[in-house]
Amino acid sequence: MGDLQTIVLGGGCFWCTEAVFKEVRGITDVESGYSNGQGERPSYEQVCTGRTGYNEVVKLTYDPAQISTRQLLEIFFVVHDPTQRDGQGNDIGTQYRSGIYYTTPEQKQVADDLLRAIGQDKLFGKPAVTEVQALRNYWPAEDYHQDFFERNPNQGYCMAVAAPKVAKFRKTFSDLMKR
Repeated sequence: MGDLQTIVLGGGCFWCTEAVFKEVRGITDVESGYSNGQGERPSYEQVCTGRTGYNEVVKLTYDPAQISTRQLLEIFFVVHDPTQRDGQGNDIGTQYRSGIYYTTPEQKQVADDLLRAIGQDKLFGKPAVTEVQALRNYWPAEDYHQDFFERNPNQGYCMAVAAPKVAKFRKTFSDLMKR
């Protein structure tokens, strides 16, 4: 393994985003958490108020020799709606906003370039509203949120929202799945 990198993505409920990225080759760790808000050690209940500035995110640790930042972001843009401001589907609020929180200048450049290409191609029919910011103030989510889809595949939300995102990833990016 080469030098590992970390990037943090907000694509709506972290249960869904985590479920997808746990299946991506080259990713060595996926952790649900909260980032880019105010205050220390926020709880799920505090974040859900929408008043902390925190976003529900997944922190991805990956090996760039196995998967590129661009490939990760391409997956990200396929499995969530980057045009919906402050929410995803029925999950509404600033804590569900689309965001890319980079840890290196190269990641920022890849994100900016990809968003520019998406805008020029009018890929989604309307502008992407994904914010691109340096990662700051990250905190892991509570233990019961970690591996939620894996532990609760028959839970209603998982079946209705997370499972279709995982299926879309598998269909669209079968070549990037862990074997």
